[in-house]
Amino acid sequence: MRELHFKDNFWNTELTSTAGYDAVIQHLNDGRRTCKEIEDFMKARAAIEEKYAKELLGLSKKVCGHNEMNTLKRSLDVFKLQTEQVSMSHLHLAQSIREEAKKLEEFREKQKEAKKKVEQQMDVLHKQKATQYKKTMETKKTYEQKCRDKEDAEQTMNRNSTTSNTKQQEKLYAKAQQAKLAAEEADRVYNQNILVLGKMQDEWLNEHVKACEIFEKQEVERICVLRNIVWTHLNHLSQQCVTSDELYEEVRKSLEQCDIQEDIEHFINLRRTGDKPPAPVPYENFYSNQRSLPNRQPPSVTRRGAAPPLPTSGGDVVYSTIDESGYSVIRY
Repeated sequence: MRELHFKDNFWNTELTSTAGYDAVIQHLNDGRRTCKEIEDFMKARAAIEEKYAKELLGLSKKVCGHNEMNTLKRSLDVFKLQTEQVSMSHLHLAQSIREEAKKLEEFREKQKEAKKKVEQQMDVLHKQKATQYKKTMETKKTYEQKCRDKEDAEQTMNRNSTTSNTKQQEKLYAKAQQAKLAAEEADRVYNQNILVLGKMQDEWLNEHVKACEIFEKQEVERICVLRNIVWTHLNHLSQQCVTSDELYEEVRKSLEQCDIQEDIEHFINLRRTGDKPPAPVPYENFYSNQRSLPNRQPPSVTRRGAAPPLPTSGGDVVYSTIDESGYSVIRY
């Protein structure tokens, strides 16, 4: 299949028309606008990545598991460290995106300057061509009018050749000759302008082809650059995902080394306070001041001994015992 090119498909049958050229210029302007939109998009994405990185960095500095100990503490330290590393990787990503956006901006400005030079040259040719075409068409009208004047003068002279006198014939002849000379002069000017317009048209045709080739080359470069820029941008984003996953994997590995039983034993060994529980609290009777012990036995009963012996000394008091016969607490 035959390839299509700008130089073969943006002409117009009217010499002064610039519709084809204008269509190419409009397309290039739209392409430059697309470059600017992608450039702005990437700059905005870089700003988002930078803001996210800074906030993530601040988050990694916050207290997290300060009172934890042993293997879980080590895992939490790795977690904070890798979070900080993730934030730094996003800062690097933001910088990389800005660099790509800068390259796109430079490319866009470079194409703009190159296109501007060609446009200026083509605008001059278009104006010259339009001016010369207008001038040529005016001389053509003049030439055609002079030719009609010549024909009218000759016809008038021929019609009056038999009826007019010699003086009138000479006058008509002189007028016909003057009209002939004017027509010849108009023909010369018109022909000269046609030659000038032809040369100018040839120059314009050559420059139009060159311009189309330059513009097509710019369009090829623009599409190629935009495709590569977006491709590279996606590679950066994919690499960021890989980097983040690698950093998070370090946290997962650290968590795998977190031993629950070891942390329990570590805390016990570090903070132990004793291995014996306190004794039960006894019951204390306020009145007896006796302590109530579990399974306590009732107090033993002590029986009273024998009565003391009777005194042997004399006196008026007579003591009796219950063993005496006839003892009674009732006296008669």
